[in-house]
Amino acid sequence: MNTTPQAIRGTQDIFGAEAEAFAHVVETFERVRRLYRFRRVEMPVFEKTAVFSRSLGETTDVVSKEMYSFEDRGGESLTLRPEFTAGIARAYLTDGWKQYAPLKVATHGPLFRYERPQKGRYRQFHQIDAEVIGAAEPLADVELLVMADQLLKELGIAQGVTLQLNTLGDADSREAWRAALVEYFRDHRASLSEDSQDRLERNPLRILDSKDPRDKPFTADAPRIDDFLSGAAQDFFGAVTQGLAAAAVDFVRAPALVRGLDYYRHTAFEFVTDRLGAQGTVLGGGRYDGLMVALGGPETPAVGWAAGIERLAMLVADAGGAAEAPLTAILAVEDDGALGFAVRVLTALRHQGIDAEMIATGSPRKRFDKAVKLGARVLVSFGMKDGAPTANLRAGETTAERLAVEQVLVTIQP
Repeated sequence: MNTTPQAIRGTQDIFGAEAEAFAHVVETFERVRRLYRFRRVEMPVFEKTAVFSRSLGETTDVVSKEMYSFEDRGGESLTLRPEFTAGIARAYLTDGWKQYAPLKVATHGPLFRYERPQKGRYRQFHQIDAEVIGAAEPLADVELLVMADQLLKELGIAQGVTLQLNTLGDADSREAWRAALVEYFRDHRASLSEDSQDRLERNPLRILDSKDPRDKPFTADAPRIDDFLSGAAQDFFGAVTQGLAAAAVDFVRAPALVRGLDYYRHTAFEFVTDRLGAQGTVLGGGRYDGLMVALGGPETPAVGWAAGIERLAMLVADAGGAAEAPLTAILAVEDDGALGFAVRVLTALRHQGIDAEMIATGSPRKRFDKAVKLGARVLVSFGMKDGAPTANLRAGETTAERLAVEQVLVTIQP
């Protein structure tokens, strides 16, 4: 007996209310990014592996454990994109986008990482993404943060979501802080978790956001970036916080919020909630002024953020938003002789932006009852009288929807 293949673990088939919430997130994002004049871009689903290994770092978990990489027929190593930023940075360098700097772009779509599936996290997942490339001013950071804040508010999920904000300083500040962290954690190496011992020399900043309880006593007293900030770095972060205050965007300082890769600078941020369990980040990003150099380009300032659509959709669904809208018009064809007339009316309604369905199959005597059960705002029945098709707009209170359907019926001849 043939068996039906099952879905791959870590993927999902999205349907019904979940699909409506998913679509609501994307539609809201598209509307907000237009308000902020971010250009829409579409990126390849796969790139040369070097795009991600060079931008994310060969020693990161994403590159070493989570990427879906394969060799194509030409012998070249390709990788399904695990994130958007690296591909957008590559396109900025290779496609002549530098001429548009400062460039504001946005996109959304599927990404791929081989990791343990959990609530709101999948091996094929989806993100929305916004980037500003070629702008060194803190105002770009502020604009992205204000945009993210407005997005969450328009999705109706801002309640209980907190913006956590930190600075990583400029290159000199970060390097001085990194050296101090290495020296500090070396004194406690034996007591650290295995992961933190491994990170000590190559990525000590990541120890600060360790969730392992063995690391907590030491991270609490670790050196803070504030002690190493240059004057310029202090001014930059001050301008960001002042901009947020002017835009009435609340935040909390999160001194343990870090980005492990060396090309990150200045602003780092996450919007977090306690409504998704331990994995509480719903949107995150930061400034990555050193990324273009890692990809073989010139020094180019840039800042961006990304958010998981699945997680946002879960919050939307929990808040009772994005339910499927009630049907506006239902057409019941009670006599097959009126079918052609009903089809013309159905087409005209949809052309006028009125959502409509038609029941014209099964027993003609039962079609009206089926139509009633659908609970549409307006019901039109179609029959025959004296050899000619007729339309009967069923009684009901006068509403904008009823008047709109009535206007269409006036314009369509039987």
